Amino acid sequence: MNVSINNSWKELLKEEFDKDYFKNLTQFIKEDIQNYKIYPPGKLIFNAFDKCPFEQVKVVLLGQDPYHGPGQANGLSFSVNDDIPFPPSLRNIFKEIKNDIGKEPPQSGNLERWAEQGVLLLNATLTVRANDAGSHQKKGWETFTDKVIQVVSEQKENVVFILWGSYAQKKGAVIDTSKHLVLKSPHPSPLSAKRGFFGNNHFSKANEYLKSKNLPEIDW
Repeated sequence: MNVSINNSWKELLKEEFDKDYFKNLTQFIKEDIQNYKIYPPGKLIFNAFDKCPFEQVKVVLLGQDPYHGPGQANGLSFSVNDDIPFPPSLRNIFKEIKNDIGKEPPQSGNLERWAEQGVLLLNATLTVRANDAGSHQKKGWETFTDKVIQVVSEQKENVVFILWGSYAQKKGAVIDTSKHLVLKSPHPSPLSAKRGFFGNNHFSKANEYLKSKNLPEIDW
């Protein structure tokens, strides 16, 4: 199956695209597009991979679902398009960055600037119906993104995996902790941020690790 995705990832994941689960997933999405508004737009479904080629990956920040409101989702976990108000989780992420490293929140919640520095902003599920959270879960995306995590873990070294919340932490079970740094805390959503997300210092910890491996730090 010919999937429009960055060539470095295409080579690594090509076997997935020919598996039955991925063909079924593709068929499901094609049918859903006929009946519903789907986010993000088709050309942005693999945006996380296009903005962060495999050879550039230094950090993996794992999310769950794309945002399901109008104009929000841009294919990058936790990120929204320019001129879109910050969703609560993203607002809390910027709050923690300020507390951790003293950096003021940006004007835009578009996290492309992170992706272009080597942060793979990976959602477990890459599509969703408008106004219907979780509507594309358990259709095959999770199998695909599990493979992505496995490939990064196996074929790279010294990557920082940031896992917020129990869902992300379960999904990160395949990561080889002997050659990567895994940072875990509660999720930044308002329901759990005060239970340990605030004060996790993950942004400075990630940079300290990268620096210790003689890798460029991320300008959060």
